Amino acid sequence: MSYEEPGYAVVSQSGALEYRRYEPYLVAETFVEGAADFDSAGNEGFRRLFRYIAGGNTGQSKIAMTAPVSQAAQAEKSEKIAMTVPVQQAGSAAGWRIAFMLPRQYTLDTAPVPSDSRVRIVAVPGRTVAVLRYAGRWTESNYVEHRDELLKSLAAQGIRTSGEPWLARYNAPFSLPFLRRNEVLIEVDRTPGGAAPRD
Repeated sequence: MSYEEPGYAVVSQSGALEYRRYEPYLVAETFVEGAADFDSAGNEGFRRLFRYIAGGNTGQSKIAMTAPVSQAAQAEKSEKIAMTVPVQQAGSAAGWRIAFMLPRQYTLDTAPVPSDSRVRIVAVPGRTVAVLRYAGRWTESNYVEHRDELLKSLAAQGIRTSGEPWLARYNAPFSLPFLRRNEVLIEVDRTPGGAAPRD
């Protein structure tokens, strides 16, 4: 089964990294506080958002599932969403933001209003990001290993980042780990060829 994904163009590639320019899109997001760990936060956030797209909204509208499910650590609930959807898992994090992209047919004016006050609709601006893709289980250790690899590679290339990294999970939970498409992403100021993000 194929799910709608955010629109993007590949700007360049450098080793294992891919640089993409994303189009603006909308997400339904929720902030999970007090979760015991990485997995618990992801599961709780996913349940809230799934209830929203399954009809937990003012029009009781069913909304198509999209990919990826994104997860990012958040130091404070009031901060601007770092991943702006679409994970930095750190012990100092106050909680995690989990997000689903909304299908392109929706705007801020037409998206169904969530029944759960912990879910909100957010516009994500276009941006340029660096991406490291990997397979395997959705564990914190697997994420951290690839997050660190991404950040180390960007630092070696002298590319500045903005905000915190986030995790994007593209597959259903029952998919075989070695076939999963997982990505760590972070916003960047330019690509290795020197191209700056477009406004």
